[in-house]
Amino acid sequence: MTAEQALPRWTRNSAHALATDDRGHVLLVRVPPGYPETGRWTLPGGGLDFGEDPAAGAVRELTEETGLTGRIVSLVFVDSRTQPPRPEANLGEWHGIRIVYRVEITGGELRDEIDGSTDAAAWFTREELQSLPIVDLVAVALEHLEKE
Repeated sequence: MTAEQALPRWTRNSAHALATDDRGHVLLVRVPPGYPETGRWTLPGGGLDFGEDPAAGAVRELTEETGLTGRIVSLVFVDSRTQPPRPEANLGEWHGIRIVYRVEITGGELRDEIDGSTDAAAWFTREELQSLPIVDLVAVALEHLEKE
């Protein structure tokens, strides 16, 4: 058995909020140093706690990462991706299942997360997004927004 075969496979379920304001700006959060894809912008969201309803997880993550509160409007998409083992990080094959909800912002004040899995939160125009370093999840979400 090789070292890669000895590493366990794992699955991560995550839920995310796709929110726009009345002018069409998209809400994103930035990945901080020390995480994969550092410096890139993504949708508010993250891993679900054991037994947590995905919709509740998306709203929880929205508040944790941006200070805003919201309500689920609809399910936008569910997708998945895989990554090969990364023995240097002691990680086996990885399967990520991503659930994205359309969320209406209902309150709160926009703020950056402190000591969390993001370090900035901001609204962006579609034009600004074209030159922004984004993760693939945002690209997929933007394709769905274009269909609305």
